[in-house]
Amino acid sequence: MSRRFNQANALAQVVSAASGVPVDPFLLERVKPTAPQVRLSRSQRELNVQGAFRVRKQVAAKVEGRKIVLVDDVMTSGATLNAAARALLRARAARVDVLVFARAA
Repeated sequence: MSRRFNQANALAQVVSAASGVPVDPFLLERVKPTAPQVRLSRSQRELNVQGAFRVRKQVAAKVEGRKIVLVDDVMTSGATLNAAARALLRARAARVDVLVFARAA
């Protein structure tokens, strides 16, 4: 299943308009395929997305030394957000915070 509408990006655009903080939905790229997370346990989800993201080389300079806010619509285990944050920190982001609009059990 693939999403046709990026809810997280739409939410990030609203936050950006209210805060004046720019949005770049193309900082990260997926570098390995991952299985759907829907029926996976927390530990399986973490393994599934481990190393799945990296900062795109073309924008690495935009990340270094910066505070980054990841925006997502729903967080379940946090595995995907953690994997994305690790990729940003490997690219020398000064700090990564997460803003989610719903938390699933």
